[in-house]
Amino acid sequence: MNERLRLISGSANVKLARQVAELLRTELCQADAEGLTPGRFPDGEVRVEVQQTVRGKEVFVIQPTSPPVNENLMELLLLIDALKRASAGMVCAVIPYFGYARQDRKKRGRVPISARLVANLLETAGVDRVLAVELHAGQIQGFFNVPVDHLRTDKLFAEYVRQQHPNWLKKLVVVSPDIGGVWRARRLAKELGRPLAIVEKHRPSTGEEEPEVYSLIGEVAGHNVLLVDDILATGKTLYLAAQLMREEGARDIFAAITHAIFTDDALDSLDASPLQKVLVTDTIAHRPEVTQHPKVEVVSVAKLLADAIQRIFSRRSVSDLLVRS
Repeated sequence: MNERLRLISGSANVKLARQVAELLRTELCQADAEGLTPGRFPDGEVRVEVQQTVRGKEVFVIQPTSPPVNENLMELLLLIDALKRASAGMVCAVIPYFGYARQDRKKRGRVPISARLVANLLETAGVDRVLAVELHAGQIQGFFNVPVDHLRTDKLFAEYVRQQHPNWLKKLVVVSPDIGGVWRARRLAKELGRPLAIVEKHRPSTGEEEPEVYSLIGEVAGHNVLLVDDILATGKTLYLAAQLMREEGARDIFAAITHAIFTDDALDSLDASPLQKVLVTDTIAHRPEVTQHPKVEVVSVAKLLADAIQRIFSRRSVSDLLVRS
């Protein structure tokens, strides 16, 4: 790649950043005095010091704001600030997983719109553009006053299923586990040329109780099912939807999830669920127990990110990689 390009990784997902750097045939810049990623002061504060010149360079900072969300977000903000103060020509925040995205509107009184606040913080730090993967809500792009390139994963999953699991496609129905994610499931259904079904779900307003799955809109009896969602945290919604699929007469049940956090006892719940396989991406750095789980397969977004970075850097269109309605 051109000498004007610089890649820097925060500590949230160094493995993914290294894969992107390898695909772009470049190296990660050092971001502190001891290694490739930010360090910590004795009191726990984030320490950032970019060890290579970035004056006039176009810098891409790869840092998902995954758990611990606040730590990783602060790291990203300080990296951007350091780069702008070092006279970087352009700073693009590459955020494979955008934390706080689920708080994108006021669902009831006296709550913040956290996604908008995060956008404001990134712009205040000095970011020139943002590259994100599968935002929870597309309208988050409008929270920014800088360009936002929003990558989708439907083509990625569709290609992976066709190449690695063609047997799934026989009598396959793509299912959204809730009405809010229909647009996402519809895109994958279109890519695979398969019908769509929807789970009608109600989540109590407090957000503290388990979601209740009510009914299925569509037909899955005698079909394979591919449940599609953007985030798997505790997995309760996904597992309840999978159980409903079994009760409705589905044959084999699979899932494709972009951002797999696997909090709490999510893996134990996965063991007990009727799901046979869950495809997840590496937007979030996974623990060994996740990657080694027999029901989990990881699909890398490294090439998707590398392609987008190369297009942005070379002033070429990113349209083919972006979310479209």
